[in-house]
Amino acid sequence: MTVSQADVLRALELVKLPASGQSLAASGRIGDILVDGGKVIFAIGIDATEAAAMEPVRKAAESAVGGLPGVTQVLVGLTADKAGPSAGMQARQQAQRPGPGGAPRPAGVPGVKQIIAVASGKGGVGKSTTAANLAVALSTLGLKVGVLDSDIYGPSMPKIFGIKGKPQIVSGRTLAPMEAYGLKVMSIGFLVDEETPMIWRGPMVISAITQMLREVAWGDLDVLVVDMPPGTGDAQLTMAQQVPLAGAVIVSTPQDLALLDARRGVAMFRKVAVPILGLVENMSYFTCPACGHRSDIFAHGGARHEAERLGIPFLGEIPLAMPIRETSDGGRPIVASDPASAHAKAYVALARQVQAGLGGAVRAAPRIVIE
Repeated sequence: MTVSQADVLRALELVKLPASGQSLAASGRIGDILVDGGKVIFAIGIDATEAAAMEPVRKAAESAVGGLPGVTQVLVGLTADKAGPSAGMQARQQAQRPGPGGAPRPAGVPGVKQIIAVASGKGGVGKSTTAANLAVALSTLGLKVGVLDSDIYGPSMPKIFGIKGKPQIVSGRTLAPMEAYGLKVMSIGFLVDEETPMIWRGPMVISAITQMLREVAWGDLDVLVVDMPPGTGDAQLTMAQQVPLAGAVIVSTPQDLALLDARRGVAMFRKVAVPILGLVENMSYFTCPACGHRSDIFAHGGARHEAERLGIPFLGEIPLAMPIRETSDGGRPIVASDPASAHAKAYVALARQVQAGLGGAVRAAPRIVIE
């Protein structure tokens, strides 16, 4: 039996908004509904301050649609309108806004003590390789670590960790994470064929990230390392809305063009009150393996100077090196496959600085103001 958009809306008539009692279907909050075989994807429009209060509504909507005949998977996300809510939305928000006690804060992920984002202003700077090796390095320091690959359009973690297969369902719609090198790993790359293009709109991306955060049996983790997609868009805002990020690591190469985008990344996280753990200069220099001559292919020292200018920690230099590339392509992160190498030690030094930056405190989630 094939489900239709009308079937989905009828199911959502049974889901009520907590403040007004109005049905979700009639509220005007439902965005485009995508039906692909047995998979249903849609987003619920909210104000940024409603994220925690609307999470039970999201779950209820997921459950209602998931009970329809022919539905095999449901992805529902909460998304805030960056351009500002409509007049109708503003009226609903005014009626439902929390009182003087302040806006609710997003809850953390059960069992996960701290969540850090590894981000870059642009692609091609080695962010995913850095995130993977940072996660392994944190594990070598005695921490229980997970990795969430939130780069929906270009997931890299299945390749970097050499993981094949699909996650198993442990209960309801909760998935068991994949495991490699002592880490728990989740990626959209485990759920779709690696050659399938992810031609998804923003709400669908948000839905997928939300599900991988909330519907994965992460267990007890000291740190969840989130490999962010490049840029400063929906995914970054969703992470800041959905969970209390303990901090962000920004990855850049030394040249001016990359640093310009890294600067935007720092500004974005600051705007949503996420602490900056520091800036990493990746592909910092190249040493010829045959003659030992050093070449600063992308210039050198730009990230250190930028960190000083911005008043944030500089976390170190990672060289442009064939062993790092070869082990990443081979599914064997260098920190795990060659821990005695100078390259692995550079990532461990990075991990020690990140661990020190995290300290022992779990920060409260910021209140997001989108202009």
